[in-house]
Amino acid sequence: MNDTKTKPTPDVELQLAGEGLGAPDDNDIRDWTCRAARAAGGAGGVITVRVVDEVEMRELNGYWRGRDYSTNVLSFPFEMPEGLPADAVDPIIGDIAICAPVVERQAQEQGKPVRAHWTHMVVHGVLHLLGHDHEQAGEAEIMEALEVSILAELGHGDPYREPDTSVRGQ
Repeated sequence: MNDTKTKPTPDVELQLAGEGLGAPDDNDIRDWTCRAARAAGGAGGVITVRVVDEVEMRELNGYWRGRDYSTNVLSFPFEMPEGLPADAVDPIIGDIAICAPVVERQAQEQGKPVRAHWTHMVVHGVLHLLGHDHEQAGEAEIMEALEVSILAELGHGDPYREPDTSVRGQ
C-alpha cells in the first residue's frame, strides 16, 4: 500500500520465454524494476518483464522498429485502446522485453559484470516506460544521469564509462 510519504511502486510480472536463458533471479528483476520506477518519480500499475531468446527479440525488433536483428532491451509503454473508458482495465505501465543472450554477450564484449549489465537493461527499460528517451542529446543526458544514479544506488558503476581493465577479474 502506498501512503503520502512513499512513491507508488509497480507490480511486476515476469515471463520467461524458455528454459536455460540465464536470467537473474526473479526477485532481483522485481527489485530492480521497482527501485528504478521509484527513483524516476514512482509509478503505480503493472510492468511485465519478459526475458526472451534472440529469435523472439529479432521478431519484436523487426515488427515494432523495422530492424532485422536482436537487441538488448525493448520497452512498450501501454496505450489505452481508443473507445475504452480509462477504468476499463487495471492500471498498466507497459512491457519490457530483454534478450538474455544479447545481454550476456554484450557484458562479455564490454568487460562488464553480467549482473551489472542485466541491472542496467532493466533500469533502462523502466525509464523508457516512464517516458524517458535518448534520441536527442539533451534527453540522453537526462536519461543517462538518472540511470547512473539508480545503478549507483543498486551498487553498480557507471555503465557509460570504459571499464578499468587493470582491475578486471577481481
